[in-house]
Amino acid sequence: MADRIGRNSATAQNGQQDDVPGVMRPPVLRDRPAGAPSARLHDNIARGIGIRIAAETLKPGDLLPGEIEAAEQFSVSRTAYREAVRILAAKGMVESRTKTGTRISPRARWHILDPEVIGWFLETKPSEAFVRDLFGVRQMVEPHAAALAATHHTRRDLDAMTEALDTMARLQLATEEGRAADRAFHQAILAATGNELISALSPTVAAAIWWTTLFKSRTQQEPRDPLPEHYAVLNAIRSREPERAREAMVELVGFAFDDMQLSLSTDGDRLTRG
Repeated sequence: MADRIGRNSATAQNGQQDDVPGVMRPPVLRDRPAGAPSARLHDNIARGIGIRIAAETLKPGDLLPGEIEAAEQFSVSRTAYREAVRILAAKGMVESRTKTGTRISPRARWHILDPEVIGWFLETKPSEAFVRDLFGVRQMVEPHAAALAATHHTRRDLDAMTEALDTMARLQLATEEGRAADRAFHQAILAATGNELISALSPTVAAAIWWTTLFKSRTQQEPRDPLPEHYAVLNAIRSREPERAREAMVELVGFAFDDMQLSLSTDGDRLTRG
């Protein structure tokens, strides 16, 4: 087991994935959210292991190699591997105990809304259940946020939304800058609610948007243009029409889910909004 883990994690560091049932080989999503710092060695090791935990190649209860063994397998220092394990432990994905070693934690303990964990899930072919749950969270949060933004927004909030959409329209979602603008638009809406607890969800929502949009752009040859739904939300917020803004955001997230399920439907099966 330890030898297999070592090979898989080292492969992930090189931006490749082994052929594992249920895991897509293409595409490997190498993009990082705009503004994210370059990954350090221990970040790469944690990412490689985290992706395989998310893909269920490594399962709860599986034992990771010890520091000496892992350092040799990954050709890294024991310190780098130890830091990687600490990253995973902080996200609830592994637990280390004296004498028994480091094991994959039960899924219920994972910090599933951690933006980095969301990214690890979406660097593989995510399960139907995960995608449905992720968009379910968006449908719970974003329509209400749009309604609040329609009531509480300031001129600065509107300027931020407008600038983001204009950039998204100019650069398109096929570019990193276009995807960053899409994320900025949704973050501006959450910030415009005037509710600091809703605003605190911004990193999670932004990660969900970034990675799902990237996944769709890599798997669809001609992705659908989502700008009309975005401008419908902006116009409703600008007009201070809360219910119209809510309904527009419900449609926007719903269409985004439809696009995502199309990207996942490589075998002809389709998800339903549910």
